[in-house]
Amino acid sequence: MKLRIIAVGHKPPAWVAAGFEEYAKRMPREARIELTELKPAARAGRAAGTPILAAEKARILAAIPTGSVKIALDERGKALSTAELARRMGGWMQEGRDVAFLIGSADGLDESLKKEADLLLSLSAMTLPHAMVRVMLAEQLYRAISLIRNHPYHRE
Repeated sequence: MKLRIIAVGHKPPAWVAAGFEEYAKRMPREARIELTELKPAARAGRAAGTPILAAEKARILAAIPTGSVKIALDERGKALSTAELARRMGGWMQEGRDVAFLIGSADGLDESLKKEADLLLSLSAMTLPHAMVRVMLAEQLYRAISLIRNHPYHRE
């Protein structure tokens, strides 16, 4: 199973990249994390909103491998415990499915993309910096795979 994080945004600070890489390198061979960074749509002279999000949606869809489970991240999504995320990941692994986690730009994700997703997931009810979401998501994926493999990283 490949876990692909598709993120729209500018190059993150070095500490974000280092944090993400730390968790990505810890992942076992059977659950690798790959990051696909997409340039945000130009905002100069444009009002934020639908045309920009539609342009970003097209880029995101082009980056999602065929047959992947699509999970859109949004603060209004479903909150899962780490154990629930691990259960879902275990199911996707058994099905042999790859998973694409979608992180929008500063303006979020296109509404139709969120509706088409297999899951609308919230890491927090708070609005988070999108670069930081990469690190938090990578950590939670590592924590979930640790649960699946009965590794002592996760404690309850």
